[in-house]
Amino acid sequence: MARRPVRRDGIRSGRMSEPVPRLTRAALARAGEPLEAAPARIVHLGVGAFHRAHQAWYTSRAPDAADWGIAAFTARTDAVARRLAPQDGVYTLVERGPEADRFEHIGSIVEVHPATRTDRLRELVAAPSTAVATLTITEAGYHLRPDGVLDLADVEIAHDVEALRGGRFDALLTPLARLLLGLADRRTDGVEPIAIVSCDNLPDNGARLAAALAVLASETGRTGALQAASFVNTSVDRITPRTTEADLEAIAEATGWRDEAPAVTEPFADWTLSGEFPSGHPAWDAAGARFVGDIRAHTQRKLLVLNGGHLVLAFEGLRRGLATVADAIADRDCRRALERFWDEAARTVGSPDTDAYRAALEERFANRRIEHPLAQIAVDTVTKLSLRVLPVIRAERAAGRDAAGSTAVVAAWAACRTAGLLPGERSDRGEFDRALDTLLEGADPRDGEAIVAAVTPPG
Repeated sequence: MARRPVRRDGIRSGRMSEPVPRLTRAALARAGEPLEAAPARIVHLGVGAFHRAHQAWYTSRAPDAADWGIAAFTARTDAVARRLAPQDGVYTLVERGPEADRFEHIGSIVEVHPATRTDRLRELVAAPSTAVATLTITEAGYHLRPDGVLDLADVEIAHDVEALRGGRFDALLTPLARLLLGLADRRTDGVEPIAIVSCDNLPDNGARLAAALAVLASETGRTGALQAASFVNTSVDRITPRTTEADLEAIAEATGWRDEAPAVTEPFADWTLSGEFPSGHPAWDAAGARFVGDIRAHTQRKLLVLNGGHLVLAFEGLRRGLATVADAIADRDCRRALERFWDEAARTVGSPDTDAYRAALEERFANRRIEHPLAQIAVDTVTKLSLRVLPVIRAERAAGRDAAGSTAVVAAWAACRTAGLLPGERSDRGEFDRALDTLLEGADPRDGEAIVAAVTPPG
């Protein structure tokens, strides 16, 4: 078993008087709660909280979990590796419902490495026993231009092109370059293709990843590398806020273990996949995932309604001094802005049915025990607007409507940006103008005037 329920009721009150032991696989075994490590047959890039709440959790619930361990790598910094590796990859998943928490130890991650361990990543990607590689590296981690093509002018991509050409593999900066190197090794060794599964919030994420790797391969003389892989499109959904110190204390009190790498998430989870797995995959469908032939409607609904709705609440909420998604959806003005955007997004999606989806999202967003910070959502905002709001503007205006609800999201973004409310995004006029130019590059030229009008103060 790759998971073990710990407790199904609420958090205990009071503090533990004795030292709390560190959670590790070995310590659990000594305590009579063994979580055997499965053989590493999945490689994951970007072992953040979402991966631990989603793909690792689904893998732990599969009936064949004993055959599928995950070797996980960070995407950039080694912070998660420093916390999770000493625990042998084992961590606590906290499902935070409206009334109580449920705690579960997850053991599907069996190796944890910093991003810089390119040697180990290459070895694993090329190994005949490895069948799947998953990614959660965020939209920005793909280094795409507004038109969805790999940005060869990006500083990190340009660096990695030169590093790959010069054989300086230890100097690579991006997950894409490291993954390409492993695929090239797999191709050279003549191993059966591996399934590459992007789990980031991009439309046609598998296809976009394949296209980006193809450009990188062409630039570095590794065009045969992609023959070693298939690419799977996915739609993923599970709200996973940042873990706080209070969460760490509550986990220790409730479970009796000190866990420095837990994941706190909501009870809801969804995973839809479309594509080929030449070397097999865990029985994720038995754990609740679904495999479909055409994923486009599922992806569009999730990106526009859920992720787009998050942007509405983030921008409108930050303008009003609010802190969390639950705060924002309880605010009358934020809720009104969300409903206007959702009406337009629902027309863009068309199907599957969005009414029940919206109702479910309202309940999920209103869960005050999931403290999802608006500031966590409001990062990489130009990329997110391009993917989650511009398609709605395009569809509404193409249908002869004014797109007032979706252009209002862009206006709220501009207000936050110029007021210095967006983390890590400079507020001076020059930087704002450059950000707007980038946004307009990804817009339909016929929509540019409406977007500019939305961000231009009256008078």
